Amino acid sequence: MPTAWGLPDFDEHEGVHLFSDPDSGLRAIVAIHSTKLGPAAGGVRFWHYASDERALTDALRLSRGMSFKNAMAGLELGGGKGVVLADRPGATISTAQLEAFGRAVESLGGRYVTAEDVGMSEARMKVIAGQTRYVSGLPVASGAAGGDPGPYTAHGVYLGVKAAAARGLGATDMKGVRVAIQGLGSVGGGLARLLARDGAVLTLADVDEGRANAMAGELGATVVAPEAILVQDVDLVSPNALGAILTEASIADLKARVIAGGANNQLATPADGQRVHDRGILYAPDYVINAGGIINVGLEYLGHGDEAEVMARIARIPDRLVEVWDESERSGEPAAHVADRIARGLIGRG
Repeated sequence: MPTAWGLPDFDEHEGVHLFSDPDSGLRAIVAIHSTKLGPAAGGVRFWHYASDERALTDALRLSRGMSFKNAMAGLELGGGKGVVLADRPGATISTAQLEAFGRAVESLGGRYVTAEDVGMSEARMKVIAGQTRYVSGLPVASGAAGGDPGPYTAHGVYLGVKAAAARGLGATDMKGVRVAIQGLGSVGGGLARLLARDGAVLTLADVDEGRANAMAGELGATVVAPEAILVQDVDLVSPNALGAILTEASIADLKARVIAGGANNQLATPADGQRVHDRGILYAPDYVINAGGIINVGLEYLGHGDEAEVMARIARIPDRLVEVWDESERSGEPAAHVADRIARGLIGRG
């Protein structure tokens, strides 16, 4: 495993922990970016990476994003992230590995609080919770905060997309607005259904072709290949898969006037935020628009409020986006850089 210190995405992280459990085959990373505002909260994902360096880079980027996300959402939580490495594409995580990861989280003594992310589920979080108290996103009673964060993330992204369409397109509603959605999992799929209900004209893409075709049939949408989704002639593109998809090359080919989606770390590099800005494309910073899930599981863990409080806080996401866009207009800075500056100030790294 490479050292974190030499990687470009190391950002004075408070801790980077590597875990190995030979009996179960677990190999995992927990990156803690900041505990300035509270315990470092962020989900754990189960994913296959082409190299250990890419896994470590993902953990570093995601944990920093969680620091910024939690700060911008007004949560008393810092930022962290867990990554469990799959040994091959399509692998299944075992109960023994989940238990071993739970013990790893417990060993950190509460500095990191884990929750559901890509490749995980409520059922898998319950297994992890059998080994540690530092876990959220567990099944809850009706009306309580907590449970699967996906629908809450989707709802927040939906509100943010509508705010972005109003700001960048002058749209008073989503009827007839052409939207390209990349990724149709819990967040992208939920977003697609909400936008279809509003009359948006949808173009969909997912690495699972069957899922894309099924959803297109359900919603009356068009399907394109995943590699073609970002270059569609649409009004708004919504990335909801994995990160680093906005690169120098892909930004140059964009036809959309607005980018607003739930994927983490959409910008491949900080310079890409400037490139988006220079093209006159309105960008909704990802960790601002996609905070709905962590608001839900964060309030569950903190014991602050119920589902009504969760929804009330998610409803403030458009206001935070407007704050960023207003400051971007005043200062001339890219929206991505403005959001970073605000978030860094909130965690004492301004």
